[in-house]
Amino acid sequence: MGAMTFNRRNAIFSIAFCALLTRAGGTFGQISGTFDHQYAAWDALLRKHVKWLPDNKQSRVNYKGIAADKTEFRKVLDTFSAVPKADFDKWSREQQMVFLVNAYNAFTIQHILSKYPDLKSIKDLGSLIQSAWKKKFFTLLGEDRHLDWIEHEQLRPRYNEPRIHVAVNCASIGCPALPPEAFTSERFDAQLEKGMERFLGDRTRNRMTDGKLEVSQIFKWFREDFEKGNKGFTKLEDVFAKYADQLTDAGPEREKLKAKSVSITHLDYDWSLNDLGR
Repeated sequence: MGAMTFNRRNAIFSIAFCALLTRAGGTFGQISGTFDHQYAAWDALLRKHVKWLPDNKQSRVNYKGIAADKTEFRKVLDTFSAVPKADFDKWSREQQMVFLVNAYNAFTIQHILSKYPDLKSIKDLGSLIQSAWKKKFFTLLGEDRHLDWIEHEQLRPRYNEPRIHVAVNCASIGCPALPPEAFTSERFDAQLEKGMERFLGDRTRNRMTDGKLEVSQIFKWFREDFEKGNKGFTKLEDVFAKYADQLTDAGPEREKLKAKSVSITHLDYDWSLNDLGR
């Protein structure tokens, strides 16, 4: 009789515990460390609200549409904020980078929506004493953060991957395109390479003109990142030699790029909002 009572109590406890886990839902997922490294929810929002322009080199964001999907977007942001640093530290290098890039892009959109549609540029979110990228407005890995913390204190110094500059998006027309998909660790290298090819192939941002190379300010601001040896880039000219086929259709100009014998100038940066509705 005692054994039957004990087993019955065990069964009742097991049922109750399973029910508790079911009700806990996402909370249990965070406790158990089951983070969605495929970023399905974020990917779905991007596919719905980010569109390529006809050239397939530039994209625009439907900020009004994301604002209308505020419940789903809030869940995405909360998922990023809920990741404990202890879990992050156990992830692979690629998983960490992808998390930081996706978080940067998601929180940048949140930043824009905090004043949308009453702004023309992300710079409008800053002031004379604090840039838009220095404002602490979200939580990540257990602390209040700003966007510069992700890019300049984590991604750039820790991972030595210059191609991240075509992955983090500054919500501006001059910035490399935000793709309508989430980054994932399994495809990260291919996604970065595609981003470089697309960006260097965008003649509004990078081009050969009268035998001279005109490129984005990104290659001025972050020149040092492209000269640290990653991917064989030890000087900026190495980058343009690799992507010569994207920069020009003319054979002689391609040969000059590959021979690294072109002068380089930098184009003005367009900080206008990359808004689909404008």
